[in-house]
Amino acid sequence: MAQSLMAFTIAVTLCTAFTLPKTYGDSKRVVDKSLSDQEHFQDGEHNPKYDHEAFLGDDAKQFDDLTPEESRRRLGLIFDKIDSNKDGLVDKDELRKWIEWTQKRYFIQDAQQQWRVQNPQGKSKLYWTEYKRSNYDFLDSEPEGSNEKQMYTKMQERDRRRWKMADSDGDDALTEQEFLNFIHPEDAAHMQDVVVMETIEDIDKDGDGKISIEEYIRDLYRGEPGDEEPTWVENERDSFRTYRDKNNDGVLDHDEVKQWIMPDEYDHADAESNHLIHTSDTDADGKLSKDEVLEKYDVFVGSQATDFGEALVKHDEF
Repeated sequence: MAQSLMAFTIAVTLCTAFTLPKTYGDSKRVVDKSLSDQEHFQDGEHNPKYDHEAFLGDDAKQFDDLTPEESRRRLGLIFDKIDSNKDGLVDKDELRKWIEWTQKRYFIQDAQQQWRVQNPQGKSKLYWTEYKRSNYDFLDSEPEGSNEKQMYTKMQERDRRRWKMADSDGDDALTEQEFLNFIHPEDAAHMQDVVVMETIEDIDKDGDGKISIEEYIRDLYRGEPGDEEPTWVENERDSFRTYRDKNNDGVLDHDEVKQWIMPDEYDHADAESNHLIHTSDTDADGKLSKDEVLEKYDVFVGSQATDFGEALVKHDEF
């Protein structure tokens, strides 16, 4: 049983890397591409906290306790990291890549940790047979027809499908980058269809491969019989009919689910890099010097600005 529990823990971690807990409202199903929980503008006024979180990620809060002098010092270290070609200037592309990396680095760290667990020998590739043996070997000893075997078998089938989609060269083995795509498929363009399929499977209870309005609402709200529905539930029904169900056939198909959980929208990182350059580029050359960044340090890191200098030492992925 202990082996089963361990396998269950690993399988749940992998199989639910994207599938988020079911809570009130549909936002937990949507792949969030925004750079901050903050609003960029509040009551028509610019909110600098949005820029701080876009630039620093979750480490932005740690800068709040630093003096302006220490903030500038650490920001200088960050500048050197962003300046990938070492020309003393940061252009829009370098800044955009930094912002994208800042938002993804926790996914990367999670995948790297799981890679080390699954691949303790540190080989360049991990084969499906090795992964299956490590996570699902116990299935052979489970009683046929048991709920536990059915649950784990379904997890294995879902993992197998993900594995094949992540395996870009078709050798049935994953490199570390391919394993990252396996663990976090929502961030890889060629993996997005598997995210959609898993979402449909989670919500589709009648097995028709589509999501009805009843299944859609059931995934968002699970009140007890006799409970009065919150107002937002009816609002979600209206959203389903008006916005989600594009062809008005009463159900969401694959393309409609994809548009729901991965909506088309502008590039947040590109927009933020444009904004930061526009705000700080005093000589209007389209690039930022270290002096320009440090002069406007409060735009990037706040007036008491993370322990990000330490983070930079630890995280050399960028």
